[in-house]
Amino acid sequence: MKTRSLVAALIFTLATFGQIHAAVIPGDMRCNGLVNPLGVDSPNPEFSWQLVNDQPAARGVKQSAFQILVASTPEILAQDKGDLWDSGQVNSDASLEIAYAGKPLTTLANAYWKVRIWDQDQKASAWSTAQHWTMGLLAASDWHAKWIGRDDPMPTANVPSPARWLRKEFTTAKPLRRAVVSFSGLGSSELYVNGAKVGNAVLSPALSDYAKRVYYVTYDITPLLKPGANALGTVLGNGRFNSPRVTGRNGLNNFGWPKLILQLHVEYADGTTAEIASDESWKFTDAGPISANNEYDGEDYDARKEMSGWASPGFDDSKWVAASLAGAPGGELCAQNIEPIRVTGTIKPIAVKEISPGVFIYDMGQNMVGWCKLSVTGSAGTTVAMRFAERLHDDGTLSVENLRTAKVTDRYTLKGTGLETWEPRFTYHGFRYVEVTGFPGKPDLNAIEGHVVNDDLASDGSFESSNPLLNKIYQSVVWDVRGNYRSMPTDCPQRDERQGWLGDRAEESLGEMFIFDNHLLYKKWIQDIVDAQMPNGSVPAVAPHYWTVYNDDVTWPSALLIIPDSLREQYGDEETIAKQYPAMAKWIDHMSTFIVDDIMPKDKYGDWCMPPENSKIIHSTDPARLTAGPLLGTAYFYYDLGLMSKYAAIAKQPADAQKFDALAAKLKTGLNQKYFNPTTGQYDNGTQTSSVLPLAFGMVPGKNNGIVLPSLVNSITNIYHDHIGTGLVGAQWLNRALTDNGRIDLAYKMATNTDFPSWGYMMNHGATTIWELWNGDTADVQMNSGNHVMLVGDLVIWLYQDLAGIRSDPAHPGFKNIIMKPMPVGDLTSIKASHVSPYGRIESEWHLGETNFKWHITVPPNSTATVFVPINPAVAATSSFDPGKFSAATAATVASASARSLTESGHPAASSPGVTFLRAEPGRMVYQLDSGTYEFSYTTNTGLIAN
Repeated sequence: MKTRSLVAALIFTLATFGQIHAAVIPGDMRCNGLVNPLGVDSPNPEFSWQLVNDQPAARGVKQSAFQILVASTPEILAQDKGDLWDSGQVNSDASLEIAYAGKPLTTLANAYWKVRIWDQDQKASAWSTAQHWTMGLLAASDWHAKWIGRDDPMPTANVPSPARWLRKEFTTAKPLRRAVVSFSGLGSSELYVNGAKVGNAVLSPALSDYAKRVYYVTYDITPLLKPGANALGTVLGNGRFNSPRVTGRNGLNNFGWPKLILQLHVEYADGTTAEIASDESWKFTDAGPISANNEYDGEDYDARKEMSGWASPGFDDSKWVAASLAGAPGGELCAQNIEPIRVTGTIKPIAVKEISPGVFIYDMGQNMVGWCKLSVTGSAGTTVAMRFAERLHDDGTLSVENLRTAKVTDRYTLKGTGLETWEPRFTYHGFRYVEVTGFPGKPDLNAIEGHVVNDDLASDGSFESSNPLLNKIYQSVVWDVRGNYRSMPTDCPQRDERQGWLGDRAEESLGEMFIFDNHLLYKKWIQDIVDAQMPNGSVPAVAPHYWTVYNDDVTWPSALLIIPDSLREQYGDEETIAKQYPAMAKWIDHMSTFIVDDIMPKDKYGDWCMPPENSKIIHSTDPARLTAGPLLGTAYFYYDLGLMSKYAAIAKQPADAQKFDALAAKLKTGLNQKYFNPTTGQYDNGTQTSSVLPLAFGMVPGKNNGIVLPSLVNSITNIYHDHIGTGLVGAQWLNRALTDNGRIDLAYKMATNTDFPSWGYMMNHGATTIWELWNGDTADVQMNSGNHVMLVGDLVIWLYQDLAGIRSDPAHPGFKNIIMKPMPVGDLTSIKASHVSPYGRIESEWHLGETNFKWHITVPPNSTATVFVPINPAVAATSSFDPGKFSAATAATVASASARSLTESGHPAASSPGVTFLRAEPGRMVYQLDSGTYEFSYTTNTGLIAN
């Protein structure tokens, strides 16, 4: 797995406190590292940088001012001049999303930049190392290339389609200065220059609704060109553009045959330019070695049909035909500003077994997503097939029933030239087991190698506890999330679905943001959702809408509103909210028309996949287990309106905020009048989800949380015997609702159960990723994915925010200030967690003994932390911890007593450098920390409490 890589990072030594990382940001997108320094298609790129303190003892490292220089040449920048933009000294500690405000940037222009900062003592740093980016094609009129391919009639049945190959030769007659190519090959494509593949992306470009938006990628290919004859070649796979499912139960929207648009801009040393563009002069064939390919069924490759030198000058293409002009997909051409999909890891099989003559089953040891590289020696014409599955039958054969119509088979036909190695280009699979047939002889463990394929996102987090089961569940979630990144978050990677279901990721996305730097990916997916919005405001359940599913549901489309809040919280991103506010408001207005008597009745899927009463069925039919759809719709729409009120302030729409608040108040009243029983403290029929949502969303009237909580606890302890009883919807809030209401013990019990239904049950039954169903080992195979994110719920959020105590401060988002409040619980004796925030690495590691508590904290430069340290129960026993009675005098008493025992790096905590005492709270001492590394320690003869 890729660790954080600052692709365009600037690193230099500061005179006073260490190092700084800096990166230009493409367009309106921010991450710590330039996604693609080529093809930036916003006229106002944004800049971010990150301070790195290389002096561990230093505390309080922060920025007081900055200056950015942008120049048109490296020579000008080297003179500390910015002919495009000199920001001057800006007195600000802001280091994220600083918008370019210089001279207008033009198509394909080069820009070079650097930054310096002033520290907390107003001392200037040295300039950073210069970095560079290239603008993309900023207007439709800048594209002179034409879409080419062959627009034959589309088939009316599900038939295999070969890859398509296109080539063009050209001459460079003068010394080169620069050559930049921009292209989009749909559905998936690879570009070759003089026989060499350009870049290491796979399954490129990013997915989209091609009628609305088409992504292109840009590369500097100057080193690949040579004086004289040159050749460009592209190979086009079907991807999601040419659907392999035009008929049947899971038919997909089809956009046409694969096609290409490409434009190469060449600059010569003498200042002249040339352009090579896709047009009718290109040559075309579909008679290459890839005779069939799609993402669901696999790829067929016949090595005997390889065309040696096809992308090099001088190749005999006399049997190829002229390319035809092809109809444009219809969508706007946009630069792809997310990390590409790449091969991000390799896995060696752990076992191979011949289950019948010539049939070999490999166990990769891990449910993974990608494909296998094959190594084989044999005679020409021999075909080796690899078929993939997540599970085995009892007899050792592949269990493929849950794959539905997906054939998931790759075939390689040998050319007979000694050792041959091959891996597919235009497919991917979700699997743990591989069936190999047709192999000449008996293959050993080295015959195949698993290649892990996903969006190449930096790893942002780590989590480890003293509970091995919790660690195993967490690692399974990591593999789950990683495998379902395919330029959009998918539901599953193995069957004939693999769609961007909104409900699966509405709240889980926040947990994912602790694990991976998925900021740009989720910004892109929000745009996919908006692109799929209907003119009347309706939002689909799937985006991009390769499946057309518009239900006017509430819970699934709420992802459009919920995920931008997570982006703000984790990354400080308010631009997404401002940009997409009109679409969000349009959906709210549309859905508001369905409200009846202050109840939102619209619900399609219920609390999807809650534990059923029968191990063989998928969905419960027991009324006592089912949460009423109008309760779900009303609660979620109330929560959505609260988000919209906040967003209206960001979008500077105060009248909207008042409208949303007023409607929310009506829904709260309506929900409680219809469903709440103040005598029993129960909502409706008392399902776990019916209690969780009002508690989580603040809908319980007055001070009635104390009577609603027992209803939830009763369901967990007496009806479900300390087990989870929610589906997708309730699971997104369950752990936090319990924890926030004083029952973290129940959350921990459910998180570490090992019998049905639980995540531990999955682990004990062979899972290495999270199942789609709680009863995924026994239920109907037609909906039984072994690699699904949706039932993770808020588990990962809870692990980081509550157990580890790493939380972004809503008042200072993006971890500008960090709320650190760890909560030891149950048999846990230690947690070690980290998260790489936009400001740098945050660490929280605590150890709890019978008589001591130790807590290691790292606060990154240019940020601060508010920390809540557990205190001695002996002190608590002599003080009133009723929040309503916790007086300033009591706080002072607690502070004085705790100061005698609580130390930080060997000093009394309250007087330690960088530590400011704020207050004493029930069970906690609260301090404000400057940036730096801290070690809190508490020793007592009576132990510690954490809550």
